[in-house]
Amino acid sequence: MKKKVWILNHYATDTYKDRGGRHYWFAEKLINKGYKPTIFCANTYHNTEEFIDTSNKKYVIDTVDNIPYVFVKTTVAIGNGIDRIKNMVIFYINLILVARRYAKQYEKPDVILASSVHPLTMIAGIQIAKKLKVPCICEIRDLWPEAIFAFNKAKEKSLLGKILVLGEHWIYKKADALIFTKEGDTDYVKEKKWDTVQGGDIDLAKCYYINNGVDFERFIKSIANDKVEDKDLESHKFNVVYTGAIRPVNNVGNLLDTAKLLKDEHNIQFLIYGDGNQKEMLEKRIRDEGLINVKMKGYINKKYIPYILSKSSVNILNYSQSQYNWTRGNSSNKLFEYMASGKPIISTVKMGYCILEKYNCGISLNESTPEELAKAILKIKHMSNEEYINIGDNALAGVKEFDFSVLTNKLIEVIESV
Repeated sequence: MKKKVWILNHYATDTYKDRGGRHYWFAEKLINKGYKPTIFCANTYHNTEEFIDTSNKKYVIDTVDNIPYVFVKTTVAIGNGIDRIKNMVIFYINLILVARRYAKQYEKPDVILASSVHPLTMIAGIQIAKKLKVPCICEIRDLWPEAIFAFNKAKEKSLLGKILVLGEHWIYKKADALIFTKEGDTDYVKEKKWDTVQGGDIDLAKCYYINNGVDFERFIKSIANDKVEDKDLESHKFNVVYTGAIRPVNNVGNLLDTAKLLKDEHNIQFLIYGDGNQKEMLEKRIRDEGLINVKMKGYINKKYIPYILSKSSVNILNYSQSQYNWTRGNSSNKLFEYMASGKPIISTVKMGYCILEKYNCGISLNESTPEELAKAILKIKHMSNEEYINIGDNALAGVKEFDFSVLTNKLIEVIESV
């Protein structure tokens, strides 16, 4: 019998609803390999009032596609204020209680995989693992304190900042293994001088890199099975496509500035799919500035993304250069969806450990300006058919390394190492 794996992820509730996503796909592939995964997540959906009813119990269990989900009761939270903190703390407290009850009623795991975004899930994972006398793997999907400091939510040298960094260090030290989703994230450990080489207490040999990715077979099937009627997609224009959130970190206004520069290129249109707190502001700009070459499509169900991307001419990774540290790489799901579409990609930021450069499947801009983006779009539009196809083929070849069957084999290597 292969190992029983508990996957703890506060926000995996969305993977239950979508029947897809990092830990859903890990669980699915682990089952195919003979492992027994169970996913523990909140009974609430992130940033909505929707929740799964636990009938006044601490948890309920449901199974989808042979994957057991344990929904841990917590409070609904919208936004990033006090309600979200309450949501995280109650989930943390209840997760510890539920894990102990679940282990008594069913069976304890052989290993725990505790995943961020926030650190309380990893702290709970370490505490539960100690109680059950099993190893705990901590998965760092975001360098949480650093992100808070970058957005000026707290100062690193403040009391709160110091507490957060101490907590982060404690997690890294206590975890039996660490998984980072960006290739350069171990550079952070070195920068902090926490590694044993520099006299610290974290052995880099227990650090692993497993990025995000796609279920490539499912992506290709979805192109054929989940089509969306959209006359703009079916037009013979050069489609510059962006999919994702419309908020400050994504700097979508940059696309409108670029579209204004290209307004005389009548064959080019910008198609923007997504929602966020800047959507109405950008729609007003489109009206006020007469940007007829930009179409704001609004929210789109995730299942239609593969088809939309298959109809693009170039896909845009549009980010703010200043609101995130890009030196350690990129782990956005969007990047791998773009690669799976087999179309060229333009990134508006120059990243460290650049996947676009490694696989020669797109262009990374040195300067995140509308002028530079416009030049890159025209470069791809005017390149030879042979070169255009070659870039797309490179993307398809590269994304095979980020297929979840490959990523799950990497996860199994970590599981078997602890």
